[in-house]
Amino acid sequence: MAKTIAEINEKIKKGQAVVVTAEEVIDIAKKKGVAAAAKEIDVVTTGTFGPMCSSSAYMNLGHTSPRIKVGGGRVYLNDVPAYTGVAAVDIILGATAMPDDDPKNRIYPGEFKYGGGHVIEELVAGKDVKMVATAYGTDCYPRKKIETWININTINEAVLFNMRNAYQNYNVAVNVSDRMIYTYMGVLKPRMGNANFCSAGQLAPLMNDPLYKTIGIGTKIFLGGGTGYVAWNGTQHNPSAPRTEKGVPTRGAGTLAVIGDLKQMKPKWLVGTSFLGYGVTLTVGIGVPIPILNEEILGYTLVTDADILAPVIDYADAYPNRKPDVMAEVSYAELKSGKITVNGKEIPTASLSSYPGAVEIASTLKDWIKKGEFLLTDPVAALPGVESGIKLKTLEERPLS
Repeated sequence: MAKTIAEINEKIKKGQAVVVTAEEVIDIAKKKGVAAAAKEIDVVTTGTFGPMCSSSAYMNLGHTSPRIKVGGGRVYLNDVPAYTGVAAVDIILGATAMPDDDPKNRIYPGEFKYGGGHVIEELVAGKDVKMVATAYGTDCYPRKKIETWININTINEAVLFNMRNAYQNYNVAVNVSDRMIYTYMGVLKPRMGNANFCSAGQLAPLMNDPLYKTIGIGTKIFLGGGTGYVAWNGTQHNPSAPRTEKGVPTRGAGTLAVIGDLKQMKPKWLVGTSFLGYGVTLTVGIGVPIPILNEEILGYTLVTDADILAPVIDYADAYPNRKPDVMAEVSYAELKSGKITVNGKEIPTASLSSYPGAVEIASTLKDWIKKGEFLLTDPVAALPGVESGIKLKTLEERPLS
C-alpha cells in the first residue's frame, strides 16, 4: 500500500481525507493495527509551542520623501535595535535583540522585560511601533533622520524568518551547584531542586518524522497562526546524533529553518518571552502535517513519550564548560509525570514549552486540512539525513597575531 501527496491532496479537495493528530493516531493504530491504520489515515498533524531563539522578522519599511538610506545607519523599533546592513530600507529584527539601555545582568539577575520578540508580537497584533532611524546621507538618499510610527499595515513586506526552530529533542536542565542559576532553560534551583525540559515530545514535528522521510525543503506548515514553509534545515542541524533502534534521537538532532508571511500570523502563536537572568526570545507555534504515504511513515508517527529519551545535563558546570557529561537519560513520559529520579534523587520537573498549545496547534492544522483550506506540498529537496555525515563544528580560539 502506497499513496502520493497528489492523491492525498485530491482527497483533501473533495473533503474525503482522514486526518488525525499525532496523539490520536497512537490509539487508532492500537485498535486497528498499523496496516489498517496506514490504509485509512491520510495525514497526521503535529505541533509544538515553545521558546525558540534564532527567530527573526525581516521587513521593508518603504521609502520616505526625501529618501533615507538606513543601510549602514541605525534603526530602533520601540528602542530595540534592528540590523540595517542589508539595503536602503530593508531591516532584520532579531528575537533576542534588546534596548541599548537595558541593564542586562549588571543588576543580577536581569529582568529582560522587553526585546525583539516582544516587538514582533506587537507588530503581529497590529499595534503601532515607534521607529527612529538615522543615516549618514548620500546624494540619492539625502535624509539623515526620521522618527515615526509604523505598524504591520504601513510597511511593505513583513516576513518571519527563523533560522533554527522545532528542535528534535533537547536537554533536560538541572543545577548541581549550591547556588541558584539563571539560564535559557529557566531558573534552576541548587542541588538539583528542579529539572526543566522543552519539547512537545510525542506531538513534536520531527519526533514524528525522525529520519526526515516527509519533512523537507518546501514543506508547507502551520507557522505562528498562519501558513509558512520549511526553507532549509535549521542551524545546528545534527542528524548524526545518537538514536534508538526506532530512529528516535536521544540528543538534540534535527532543526528547521522556517519562513512565512508575518501579516497572516497571530500574536497568540508568536509571544515575546523574557528569561530572568538570561535574556529575551520569541515563543513560536509550529505545526507540520505528516502525509501517510505507507506503513513505514505511519509507524514513525506512533512514537510515544515513553519512547523518547532525553539527556539530563548539569547547567552549572557541564553545559557552560562544554563537558560531555550526561547524568542520566529520562523519558518524556517520566518528565511529564512531574518528577524524575537522577542519582537516587527525586526531582520535580517543569516544561518550558506548552503541551496544551501543541495539542491546539495540531488540532487547528487538522481542521484546516479537513476543511480543504490547507493542501500538502511535495518537498523539493530532503533535509540532510543520518547518511549526510554532518558533524557540528566547535569555534576554536586562535591567536590573531
